[in-house]
Amino acid sequence: MKPSMLFKLDQLANRLVELDELLMSEGATANMDSYRKMTREHAELTPLVGVYCQYQGALADTEAARELLQDPDMKDFAQEEIEAAKERMAGLELELQKMLLPKDANDERNIFLEIRAGTGGDESALFAGDLLRMYTRFAERNRWQVEMVSESPSDLGGYREVIVRVVGHGAYSKLKFESGGHRVQRVPATETQGRIHTSACTVAVMPEADEVEDVDINPADLRIDTYRASGAGGQHINKTDSAVRITHLPTGLVVECQDDRSQHKNKASAMKVLAARLKDAQLREQQSKEAATRKSLIGSGDRSERIRTYNFPQGRLTDHRINLTLYKLDFIMDGDLKELTDALAQEHQAELLAALGD
Repeated sequence: MKPSMLFKLDQLANRLVELDELLMSEGATANMDSYRKMTREHAELTPLVGVYCQYQGALADTEAARELLQDPDMKDFAQEEIEAAKERMAGLELELQKMLLPKDANDERNIFLEIRAGTGGDESALFAGDLLRMYTRFAERNRWQVEMVSESPSDLGGYREVIVRVVGHGAYSKLKFESGGHRVQRVPATETQGRIHTSACTVAVMPEADEVEDVDINPADLRIDTYRASGAGGQHINKTDSAVRITHLPTGLVVECQDDRSQHKNKASAMKVLAARLKDAQLREQQSKEAATRKSLIGSGDRSERIRTYNFPQGRLTDHRINLTLYKLDFIMDGDLKELTDALAQEHQAELLAALGD
């Protein structure tokens, strides 16, 4: 193990001892904010230091076995012990490297998931509906909640644009690599000649800001319009100007929300989506700066980047960023995304480990 990594682990082990003493002191709960921060830090450090202790134990076993090498009767046993300890140490070192990787501050956040139909007209809108169902089923498997924020249905079904809020622990960590262009190849229901068409949708996954105030939005930069909602919603929804459109003038971002009867609730939802979009823009700017200094395996998150192809005639899904092809398209469209999301996360982790090695 590198001396710099050992030094870092020693520091963290000492910090855990220090936290133990602070949390057991009489005045520990005098400042509850400080107490909560310390307990959170203690919870994060405990598993890491536990693995480091196992590594130190394996290192001590190696040293003890080396001493036994001098005894001819114990030489074979000692050699086996050394090999076993080295194997344990290699596994523990890799685990420690992963635990030391910088954590994404947004990983545990809820998300806003935005799907827009692209090239392909009605077929693209139908595919947008299929993608929404896929992500909704995946959310159900993870016991997350899905709330409709805004929808613009297509005449033949599906959506020209749809935004949902996904509420659940780790939603962003599992879905953050879904942003980008999704291409579909299949025979549309409207195709009489049986020809395969290619169409596309774009997906944006945006972490929800803790509070709208977390993102610096100047009220003077907003134009807020109210209008009469359209579409389904019963007798009341079309009688009042409950729909809200917010335009962020500096960036040109426009958010519309008409899903609720209450203008106040629609405005609050639209502000949350706007805050998430602005936060997402900041994240993408940061990622593009990082990508300029090192190659990103997972991609920049650019909406125009084609990340995946869904080939229905062959039952095949291909993720172009990591050259992964899976022949289980029916299961994937039914929300079985675990193999895919795990592979993307592992590739990202491998990239971070390579950067750590550099």
